[in-house]
Amino acid sequence: MKISTIILAAGKGTRMRSKYPKVLHPIAGEPMAWHIIQAVKEFSDELPTVVVGYKAEEVKDSLGDNAHFVLQNEQKGTAHAVQQAEDLLKGNSDIVVVLLGDMPLIKGQTLKALTETQKNNTGPVSMLTVLSENPRGFGRISRNKKGQVEAIIEEADCTSEQLKINELNVSVYCFQADWLWDNLENIPVSSKGEFYLTDIIKVATDKGLNVHAEAISDPQEAIGINSRVHLSEAERIMRRRINQTWMEAGVSIIDPQTTYIHTNVKIGQDTTIYPNTHLQGNTIIGEDCEIGPNTTINNTCIGNNCKIISSVLEYAKVENHVDIGPFGHLRKGAHLADGVHMGNYGEIKNSYIGPGTKIGHFSYLGDTTTGKNVNIGAGTITGNYDGVNKNKTEIADDVFIGSDTMLIAPVKIGKGARPGAGSVVNKDVGEGEVVVGMPARAIRRRKDNSE
Repeated sequence: MKISTIILAAGKGTRMRSKYPKVLHPIAGEPMAWHIIQAVKEFSDELPTVVVGYKAEEVKDSLGDNAHFVLQNEQKGTAHAVQQAEDLLKGNSDIVVVLLGDMPLIKGQTLKALTETQKNNTGPVSMLTVLSENPRGFGRISRNKKGQVEAIIEEADCTSEQLKINELNVSVYCFQADWLWDNLENIPVSSKGEFYLTDIIKVATDKGLNVHAEAISDPQEAIGINSRVHLSEAERIMRRRINQTWMEAGVSIIDPQTTYIHTNVKIGQDTTIYPNTHLQGNTIIGEDCEIGPNTTINNTCIGNNCKIISSVLEYAKVENHVDIGPFGHLRKGAHLADGVHMGNYGEIKNSYIGPGTKIGHFSYLGDTTTGKNVNIGAGTITGNYDGVNKNKTEIADDVFIGSDTMLIAPVKIGKGARPGAGSVVNKDVGEGEVVVGMPARAIRRRKDNSE
């Protein structure tokens, strides 16, 4: 049985007070609509159809190839939004799931269960409800004396008695496809001149057709985002889900309440995450690592047995048995090979640091390549920018650079060379040479890499 999904994402989200479309506000590092698309993948092989309107191109660019898109030029209600997908979907599916684009906490397994319910439903529609004493502006489910659904009453239209109803409309529906397309036109226009999908429930019940309403088991899944307060609430719930998943997979999180892990992060077994750590983007962390406290890692790949304390890593690569910090900073393009030690207050940008190299504290290496077993003394700086170009520094194997050395790129330091402490090196240094001064001058050549 073929299942299509329609995600309604055309609204502006006025209460967000934002210049961005509501459905693009992030939850755990991804737009809220992205999370819904991931849930859809759990029960349907078909790409969902996203109805866009406000800043449609931004929504399309953000969600990309994850969905089909149809445009609602005028926002004339949710039923009108669904109609925009009719030409694309009519005759192409047996079941149509419709939900809002601001429900990032809905789970795929919940939606899958709803589709199974509709397959066995004699009527044309099944829907989700939630039992809650906090109505959050949701419509109320009106039932007759037999307990059958009669209609959805919008909160603004409720009587004082109806406002006491604690069964609320979640705005997640599963329709028999042909019936949906045949009956959208039967929805009456509202006093505001709009067509609401909620009214299709009464269209069905007026014809004596069964509407199955099923209360969602986890009320948190029903949370919709209408304000920054709701956004924060959903972020907290999603963070708790993600952290629990990793702890169940063998990752130790010392304080989940102060650990922030984006949804696409991957973490190896027996790694420990300390408090106030932020793992962002497509970060990958290997096994047996210690990360944090007070560390931010963004779109970075980290190997096994690494220790990173109170540091910032962004768009970098770290191999195995590397230790960084405290207060290290890897910027875009930094690549630390096996066994590198990077002391406190070090910064690396667009550089390869060879195996076993040790970088003293208060150092900066930019646009630099080092060999293996290099010692970078405290306070070493590469002057890589001449005001126009970024220039390269090349440091060969077994070089020992003294403290407070300045390397003025472009420059090459030969194997086993020793720039002395406080040197300003603006010319290439040969293999085994010892240079000192400002500018640095050779005073002798080391023999067989020993003095």
